[in-house]
Amino acid sequence: MSKKLIRQKINDAFLRQALAAFAKQYPAARAKAFEGTDFEALRERIASSRKAALRELPSLLEKFRTNAEKTGATVHLCSSPREALEVIRNIIQEKKCDFVIKSKSMTSEEIRLNSYLEKAGIRCLETDLGEWIIQLAGERPSHMVMPAIHKNREEVAALFSRETGQPCPPDIPSLVETARITLRDAFLTARVGITGANMAIAENGVIGLLTNEGNARLVTTLPETNIALIGLEKIVPTLTEALDIITMLPKNATGQMITSYVSLIKGPSPGKELHLVLLDNGRRELARDPRFSAALTCIKCGACANVCPVYEIVGGHVFGHIYMGGIGLVLTPFFHGDENARAIIGLCIGCRRCNEVCAAKIDLEGLILDLRERAAKLPAQKPLIGVFMKNRTLFHSALRAAYFAQKPFQGKDGRIRHLPLALSGDTAGRSLPPIAEQPFHNLVENPAVKQERSSKKNRQKVLFFSGCLADFVFPEICRDTMESLSMFGFDVIFPKEQLCCGIPARYSGEMEIARDMARLNTEILLREQADFVVTICPTCTISLKHDFPKLLAEEPSYYQKSAELAAKVFNFTELAARNIKIPRDKMSGMAVTYHDACHLKRGCGVYTEPRMVMKIITGQPVVEMEGNDSCCGFGGSYAFKHQEISGEILKKKLYAVVATAVGTVAVDCPGCKMQIEGGLEGIGSQVKVKHSASLVAESFRSLCEVKE
Repeated sequence: MSKKLIRQKINDAFLRQALAAFAKQYPAARAKAFEGTDFEALRERIASSRKAALRELPSLLEKFRTNAEKTGATVHLCSSPREALEVIRNIIQEKKCDFVIKSKSMTSEEIRLNSYLEKAGIRCLETDLGEWIIQLAGERPSHMVMPAIHKNREEVAALFSRETGQPCPPDIPSLVETARITLRDAFLTARVGITGANMAIAENGVIGLLTNEGNARLVTTLPETNIALIGLEKIVPTLTEALDIITMLPKNATGQMITSYVSLIKGPSPGKELHLVLLDNGRRELARDPRFSAALTCIKCGACANVCPVYEIVGGHVFGHIYMGGIGLVLTPFFHGDENARAIIGLCIGCRRCNEVCAAKIDLEGLILDLRERAAKLPAQKPLIGVFMKNRTLFHSALRAAYFAQKPFQGKDGRIRHLPLALSGDTAGRSLPPIAEQPFHNLVENPAVKQERSSKKNRQKVLFFSGCLADFVFPEICRDTMESLSMFGFDVIFPKEQLCCGIPARYSGEMEIARDMARLNTEILLREQADFVVTICPTCTISLKHDFPKLLAEEPSYYQKSAELAAKVFNFTELAARNIKIPRDKMSGMAVTYHDACHLKRGCGVYTEPRMVMKIITGQPVVEMEGNDSCCGFGGSYAFKHQEISGEILKKKLYAVVATAVGTVAVDCPGCKMQIEGGLEGIGSQVKVKHSASLVAESFRSLCEVKE
């Protein structure tokens, strides 16, 4: 994806305003729509039934075809977009038509139906308001449900004025009336209408459409011939499964209780024809894929785009190819080839918000990471990355060299604000902390921080897994962690052989290197018979606890070991919440807000524990910021690879922090600390960013000072 296009979308004031407004109102509208509905239970049913339907797809396809033909419909099974296009063209030409009307269909966008028909001399008129707008503009949809969300009323008025030859004022009632008047004759004169479908029910051959405008009903009822283009994944066994989708789709898509129109069509009306064009385009093969078949369970609600921080910044014309949002990144290589996926697959920041709202419980972030493995890599990259990550001495030497190399770019306070040459823009208004003079794994041998083993046999043993960023940039957080764990009554050990958790390799698509790191770290961390393995980086937590068993699933001996390790892994605040005790009269009373790291809340399910810890330390609840669990824009190397997008995401977080008017924001991720701290410093804010482990250690030190 070109930086020029990304910059253009970032600087598109209306696009940013429209997407930000929708992103702000969507969560509340969605929550209200789901009142009285168990979202988790509903999406569990959808996920389960959709996966079962994919396993039975061949038989369901034949059942749907048989039952649909019994109703009088003509069914066309098309293996490729070309075949589907030719079938649709032939139906239209057999009717001696050169004009058709159409309602919104993402599957028609997938096969580029409109442009194909135009080249065949057939005019295809979109009748959905949003689709008509982008058709007039010569663009593609920027959202699966709201295709023209990127257009403002002035732009629409100009398009309508050009189309009608009459001046059209830029107010919404006038625009809607112009569309109604202009399209009315088309409904009355067209002899062929084309639609999509939200589901195709195998037990009775019925197709279902959910729409908010009356145009789809007119398209399916007024013309003498109706063509419905349907992806094979839309086939469901019975009406029961269809009703779950009908319940879920509007709530998750736009925050509506139900769409304005729910149409179930069973065969053609008397004297008319109904053609059902079923599109494969690799779907049957994908349905057999043990890893990626989950992508076909998507019900196309677009919620993954609605909550995506990257989509909110750049929109669907950047964050997608034909299909947009998280599911668009996953479907693109299968429907449109790896070459079209390469440009967009790296745009995902990995915040997992899409996973949280997906109607079918698709692990979108996991699928995106696995797809990065498919992306082409320079052959020299793999050994270079692997050598550095697996050789601790070499890795340390490189960082030591970087420590000296950074000095010319440090300010008086030691922070880095400008990088050299091609990297000069990579700080993006943020300052960066320097690499520490001594990493923690060196300092831990220093008597000042060395932990003494207790002779008490009943003390539990904790292994501390620091993660690379804390070790080399924030050794003080590591020191605070070990001091705090010791104060909780644990024997604390820092395994000096520990390596990177492997996430950088996994996020780069280098799965073999990630597996190597999983094997090595599993062996290292199981050498000591510890009760717990504690991390202070949520990305490390999710890596050790969830990714290692997945990466080593095909290696029985290592899988068993990784599962044993995973059971011992906890984030610092999980143990702190269980063990910390501060007398009420010694609580600081300090007002603290809290930023939820993406991987901690949505990856590890840790949300209440940090708040419990903060309340015990301060004596009062956390002052919640708006969007407390929204991404800060770090995403590891993402902050440097896509620094403009990262910087824009960060701005939203900074505004939320400052709006709380507190002096401290607590975090549980060294990366989030680096990102938010640098951003606050960049805007001149005095708010301090502190890791929970440091706040706990400060509280313990304060108690010790009082005792002395």
